Amino acid sequence: MTTTSTVTTTLQDTPYQVVFEDDLGHTWHADEPPEVGGGNTATTPDRLILSGLGACTAITLKMVAARKQWPLTGIQVQVQLNPRGKPDNGSDIVRQIHLEGPLTEDQRVQLLRTANVCPMHKLLVGEVRIQTDLSE
Repeated sequence: MTTTSTVTTTLQDTPYQVVFEDDLGHTWHADEPPEVGGGNTATTPDRLILSGLGACTAITLKMVAARKQWPLTGIQVQVQLNPRGKPDNGSDIVRQIHLEGPLTEDQRVQLLRTANVCPMHKLLVGEVRIQTDLSE
């Protein structure tokens, strides 16, 4: 059974401050920094995308290591957007993964391969079509 992930974004009177609510009942926020007119009350939309990749990477690696009973005791994922400046075409995401625990070199290599096929990685590097409609 597949589920459709749904997020509703609402912007009211406060410039650039949005509230998200998902189909699971979670709420969170985004905003823009003061230099572009926001209030800096929450993270920015680009950081939300990066956080999704980082979270998916860490969770996927932990799931695989647990299933294989590997001694992975901690994970830190740092994700940066265009750290060398905006390229002429597209965007560059640099992901640095720190694995903790007495893993073998083979386990580390397999976890790196796993990171490159986590669901968010596949979504971001795959073809994405966005259909946009106005509702009444």
